Amino acid sequence: MLDEHGHIEAKAIVEEINPGRIFVDNTDFPNSGLIWLGNNDGFIFIGDESNEPFNKELNSFIDTVITPEAKKVGLTWFEAIGNHRKWDETIKKGFGHRNLGSWNQKVYTLQADDFKHHVELTIDPKYRVVNIHKSLFEDKTIKNISFLHSKILESWSSIECFFSYGIGYCIISNHNEIVSVCKSGFVAGNVHSIDIQTLEEHRGRKLAQKITRAFVKKCFDRGIIPYWDCMESNKPSIAVAVNIGFKNLYSYKGYEFPFK
Repeated sequence: MLDEHGHIEAKAIVEEINPGRIFVDNTDFPNSGLIWLGNNDGFIFIGDESNEPFNKELNSFIDTVITPEAKKVGLTWFEAIGNHRKWDETIKKGFGHRNLGSWNQKVYTLQADDFKHHVELTIDPKYRVVNIHKSLFEDKTIKNISFLHSKILESWSSIECFFSYGIGYCIISNHNEIVSVCKSGFVAGNVHSIDIQTLEEHRGRKLAQKITRAFVKKCFDRGIIPYWDCMESNKPSIAVAVNIGFKNLYSYKGYEFPFK
């Protein structure tokens, strides 16, 4: 049911690496389905986009099953993505009455030959790049270890599961505060999606590029392909990816409407 060249998030959840929920039209012989990402970052439609019995029930299913569950976790918008482009028309047709909006996403990957190994980026010496390892969680001097903990649990069922499949780095300031995190968000096969966040007051200091370089180097040391998915409007994020050598693999459209 999955597009071979589709989203890594869908593959990771189907393979039971990352958490998520999968709804299908028939549990024994599924033709179409909906994947709710475990990090609550959207819903991916998979399988046959022309499955009329499935499509006819979608609005009712969203209103009666998805909406109450979404509101429990504070979601106010349904964000829909098609695992292949044929879903775009189905989504527009099925949800056109719901004040449907859209945005553009871009997916990048990086091959070893395109990585600019020779470029060394210097950042303010008050920052240091640290590998995310188990002992870091036992370091009582880190003031905001809860930030790292919450970032990992956004897309992983547990810290232990992350260490079993993922890799990552963080940047710590001279005040022993974690100010930037770059880690595996979703993992499918040897492909790792990059999940990165820098605290707002520390942005604009090339920390994102520095920490991503460390992440990418470890990827290639382990035979991992780094995967970058971001909104087309997120120019700073795209600039970081391009400066490191990432190439645009494909683009896709996301759709959204508010829950009732």
